[in-house]
Amino acid sequence: MKCLIISDSHGSEKELEEVIARHQEEVDAVIHCGDSELQQSSPLLQNTYVVEGNCDIPGEFPEDRAEDINGVRVYVTHGHLYNVKMTHVPLSYRAEEKAARLACFGHSHIAAAFEENGVIFVNPGSLLLPRIRPEQTYAMAAFDKNGGAEIQFFDRSSGEEINELRKTFAAY
Repeated sequence: MKCLIISDSHGSEKELEEVIARHQEEVDAVIHCGDSELQQSSPLLQNTYVVEGNCDIPGEFPEDRAEDINGVRVYVTHGHLYNVKMTHVPLSYRAEEKAARLACFGHSHIAAAFEENGVIFVNPGSLLLPRIRPEQTYAMAAFDKNGGAEIQFFDRSSGEEINELRKTFAAY
């Protein structure tokens, strides 16, 4: 299973369209972790698993969702309801409740990947307003048939991988 993970595009339609077009043929799913600031009817969000962020129109998207994508249970939320800028503990509990192997979130605009209690957490950063690092980022998560995973992060403008952010996780 391979998925494209995007968050915090904040109305940047051109940039969002470029990233999706760049990878849509190689992924099984496109995930947007909120703060798209687009309407549900936007053509850019068709065939995309989207959740509501704190800057989105209330009620336009679900607050969170759990999906089975080619054998991998994926939990998606923006993160603001779980206080992810301060701690990952509430998000970790929720991902475990949803029996997720992959938990995708945004809100902090900080690109990161880590594993806790068998759940791989990915924050793709922001397509528009990055924090900590200068690059506007997004992520790709690829799972092998044994459950191992590789998370890669990419510079939005160039499409090139940011090698120092790459993480590999063994099967759980």
